[in-house]
Amino acid sequence: MQYSIPDYYKEFACLADACEGTCCAGWQIVADKKSLKRYKAEKGAYKKALRAGIDFRSETFRQDADKRCAFLNEKNLCEMYLHLGADSLCKTCRMYPRHVEEFENVREITLSVSCPEVARILLSRKEPVKFLSVDRDGFEEYGDFDPFLYSQLVEAREVIRSILQDREKDISRRALLVLGLAHDMQVRIEKSELFACEEVWNRYRSKKAEAFVDEKLKILEGCTGKRYYCSRKLYDRLYQLELLREDWGVHLRRMEKILYAGGRDAYCKLQKGFANWLDRSDIDWKVMSEQLLVYFIDTYFCGGVYDGCIYDKVNLSVASVFLIYEMLTAIWSEKGECLTFSDVVKTVYRFSREIEHSDMNIGLMEKWPSLLGFLR
Repeated sequence: MQYSIPDYYKEFACLADACEGTCCAGWQIVADKKSLKRYKAEKGAYKKALRAGIDFRSETFRQDADKRCAFLNEKNLCEMYLHLGADSLCKTCRMYPRHVEEFENVREITLSVSCPEVARILLSRKEPVKFLSVDRDGFEEYGDFDPFLYSQLVEAREVIRSILQDREKDISRRALLVLGLAHDMQVRIEKSELFACEEVWNRYRSKKAEAFVDEKLKILEGCTGKRYYCSRKLYDRLYQLELLREDWGVHLRRMEKILYAGGRDAYCKLQKGFANWLDRSDIDWKVMSEQLLVYFIDTYFCGGVYDGCIYDKVNLSVASVFLIYEMLTAIWSEKGECLTFSDVVKTVYRFSREIEHSDMNIGLMEKWPSLLGFLR
């Protein structure tokens, strides 16, 4: 069995009560059956409080009116952990913020940026992310798994990562190149022409592809209405998603008003002002957006082996980073043309918590309008 992790994996350590956004509030914690069986069998002094905090019918931990876990005390520490030790935690609590993607004989483990500390580690990192692999005993065979498609996706992801981490190119050019690559590879997959994928990879690493993308970017930059229309359409789609936290809905409406209430001209003026400010600031958004794009691609792209929809996953990745940038623009304006590193971290982990922790939301975002469509 092969296991892979990002090279910053071991930098993570839970901040517990020092965390600015506890993972034990705001969403429902589902307990695994093995842990539930253990909780039912508990005989010690903590038995009554333990059972009172669990809804065994729904297999979840109860929450208070503020959606805080029943075991989370006023100091933001877990009472179950304090009374019964680390081994008492259910699989969800033990694993988070680790995210595991399972493939035949492969386990890919990433850290979710929905955790404030993970977001801080990733966004403060200057070097391109690398991934480490190790082989361990064991083998797992999947009956309906397509190993050739998976191998093609793994190679394609390496190409995409190399494009995204090429800092000689503008980040917008890199994003557009990987969108184009995924689009053309999607066509090959649908035509059952997997052997032609290498030709697609080579094409998008060529100067000709860069020239084509530059022309598309000129169209976008020269037509202020296109970006405004693209941004509004994507942002409106956020309201169709499952709402996990009530304050997120309030946040969305406030940011929407700042971005779009003044119309196209005001939006374009706002974007220009923010871009100019970023160029002078110590917030290196080019590197941050690279890290986020690589994060989303590495988390979701190879999942295309199960549904064949690889372009949707790249589109989701680029759209997510685009929308995070739009929100940062609004926050910068709201704060009097000021933005801190902490603002970026908070925006990223709040966005991730709403999007990545709902299968419904991931599925809906994968069906969003193609970003390439806005450049036609």
